[in-house]
Amino acid sequence: MLEEIYADTRERMAKSTEAFRQELGRIRTGRASPQLLDGIRVDAYGSSVPLNQVATVSVPEPRLIVISVWDKALVGEIEKAILKSGLGLNPLIQGSLLRLPIPPLSEERRAEMVKLVKKMAEDAKVAVRNIRRDSIEMVRDLEKEKEISEDARHTAEAEIQKITDEFTQKIEKILADKEKELTEF
Repeated sequence: MLEEIYADTRERMAKSTEAFRQELGRIRTGRASPQLLDGIRVDAYGSSVPLNQVATVSVPEPRLIVISVWDKALVGEIEKAILKSGLGLNPLIQGSLLRLPIPPLSEERRAEMVKLVKKMAEDAKVAVRNIRRDSIEMVRDLEKEKEISEDARHTAEAEIQKITDEFTQKIEKILADKEKELTEF
């Protein structure tokens, strides 16, 4: 029973950590990355679809993203979606290719991004701590129902704290890597 709680805790914390990692992938650092465009949806064939379902995204140079559109009729829609995305990128159209030059970030923009990334990390840690709280609550319920002893509860709470610390450290590492990426020129 406790093993199930540990597994559930670990799984939920892993999902929160992965969601944080993916969210960071969408933050522009001054270096080209296909993940920048992950959240962009294009109006195509009467519905809204992810960009990667209507085009190939590649990064031939550190400061350039190239989008190769499969259906030339969608070039205008893709351009509109990129301009509306708020990424601050201006596509250059060449036939069925869109080139997205990635401008370098200003010093103040980098500082803003670092602040934003730190806030996102704190939100991710809060999510992990909420999962810890839920798990500890489950363990205490088991003790109330006399399914486990007080000693087992203490051991379980310590194990849940250990799992929480592990995921908090992962979030800190992801944050440090992103901060480094944002501050290097």
